[in-house]
Order: sequence, then structure tokens, then C-alpha cells
Amino acid sequence: MSVGIDIGSKTIKIVELVPAGNVWKLNGSGVIGYQGVPPDQAKDERDLVSIAQVIKKLHAEARISSKDVSISLPEPLVFTRTIKFPPLTDQEIASAVKWEAEQYVPIPINEAIVQHQIIERRQNITPPEVLVLLVAAPRKLVETYVKAVQMAGLNVVGVETELMSLTRGLAPINQTVLIADFGAKSTDIAIAKNGQLSFSRSIPTAGEAFTRAVAQTLGIELQQAEEYKRTYGLEGAQLEGKIKGALDPVFNIVIDEIKKAIHFYQSEEKGDMPKTIILSGGTSGMPQALPLISKAIGVEVIIGNPFSRISVDQQALKTIAPYAPLYSIAVGLALRGA
Repeated sequence: MSVGIDIGSKTIKIVELVPAGNVWKLNGSGVIGYQGVPPDQAKDERDLVSIAQVIKKLHAEARISSKDVSISLPEPLVFTRTIKFPPLTDQEIASAVKWEAEQYVPIPINEAIVQHQIIERRQNITPPEVLVLLVAAPRKLVETYVKAVQMAGLNVVGVETELMSLTRGLAPINQTVLIADFGAKSTDIAIAKNGQLSFSRSIPTAGEAFTRAVAQTLGIELQQAEEYKRTYGLEGAQLEGKIKGALDPVFNIVIDEIKKAIHFYQSEEKGDMPKTIILSGGTSGMPQALPLISKAIGVEVIIGNPFSRISVDQQALKTIAPYAPLYSIAVGLALRGA
């Protein structure tokens, strides 16, 4: 059994997968909203107790059997960078990463947890090189998230970044794709090649920024603005185009960042143009978002379904289908056990 818990800033998602022959089967899942602060904003023990109680409740209500769980860290709070090495052995790269990390990680190395993975060995270029993904997280951040989950009575067996989980949950293994995850506070962008994370970027323009734009433009409460955003989105014909007019400037920021990510990946990393853009997260279902991004970037845009490669019984599928994009990180975490 393998369990993933995605602790977002507004909701917590949990997924448990069990092996069934050659595939993974969904054993349990659930999502719960909460009013407190996420672990990275906890000011004292009481804040952690509060979120631990929510995690414990979700674990029980989703009928999750295993207490061993994997968790993710918020993308804006971790440091991810692709670095290039000459054709060294795996062992030589592991040693070299420690020295290289000091150049790229903006906090003292003794206060960070540093990991790496080899993305690609490029033997057919001159000179040959090895692309390596460097990931660093503040040690205190990791300890805080682990503590919150342990206070819920669970055992943390794995920690990684949100985009690493998303890539595992959504990226196909035979092409280059871009994944855009619309959270509440940040939009996280990943480029994955052959199922491996190759590039990442996080921007502070996301679901809450869209809602605020509607609220300010129309002079309405945030709750009503959220409803309008979800119902009408970028539909130009609705409410005289007022909602679209409010959302357009914010949405264009996200589109520009996607364009910049692709340009950087192609020019600096010598990567391929992504064949598809996969959307994830709560705001990904905003009306007309897909065709507008597709038109602006010139590639196919789809909403990611993390359960497409998971065996799910029909009854459970009916329940989770409308919320599938919310579960992408939790599914990716649970697939760590694959």
C-alpha cells in the first residue's frame, strides 16, 4: 500500500493505492477544506495541532488503511535548478553536487536538505554533458511538515516537491509536456521529458488572484467572486464580458510565464517544444481557459487526469471524477511506491 498526502493552503488531499497485478488500484481518497494555516505559516505548536487534527480526520474519513505516508513541500518554498556536468559517473556527480549546490541554493547549505537526480546523459553533442536536477529545501520547512503529519499519528516515509509528484502523476513517459498547476496562492509550472521533471518555475499568480480581480472589478464579496469565476470564467458572452474583462490581465500573466518557461527550456536547456500542456489544480476547470491557452501557445491543452493509469471502481469514479485535477499531487506521491 502507498499513501500520498497533499497539504495545500486551503485543502488537504489524500490518496491510497494498492498493487493489483500490473497496475495500481485506488483503495481510498478524500479531500477536506480547512480554515487554519498550512505548516509553513505555523507560528506556534497550536497551529500545528490544528492542522494535524484535520489530517487525522481526513485519514479516518477516507478509510485509509496504511499509516505510512509520503508528503510534498510547497513549490515556492523549495529551490529547483537544472545544472550541467561533464560526463561523470553517478558517484562523481553525487560528490560534485554538494559543491555545486552552494552556488545555486540561496540559503546556507547546512540549513538545507539537498537531493539530485540525473535527468539525461547527452552523449551525442559536443562536448557531451549530463543534465542533473538539483532540489534543495530548508531543513526547518521539512521538519515542520513532517512534525504536523506525525502529530496526526502518521509515519512519513517520503518527502519531495509538488512538481516532482505532479510529474509522476501526470506526465507521459514518451514525450515532452508542460504541466501548469493552478493552486490557491501559486501557479507551478513544470516541463517534463519522458516522465522526468526537467524544468520548474513557480509564480505567485493563481486562484486567489483571479478571485480578487473579479471582486475588485465588480465591487463584490470574495465568495461571490469565486462563484462567478468558477461559473463564467473567461466566457466573453457572460455578464457582458465583465468577468472575462476582470480575469484577462491576470490570466495573461500566467500565459506569459508559460511562454517564458518554454523559451528558456528551448534556448538554455536545448529542450524540445512541449507537445501538450497539461492543466492541474482547482482553477484548471475555469471555463474557456483551455482554448485560450491553446491559442496563445499553439499546442494542445488538456486537463490532467491522475487516475487515467489507476484502476478505479465505477462507484468511486463517479464520486472523484469532478475533482480529479485536485488529486494530481496526492496520486503522484502515492505512486512513489510503484
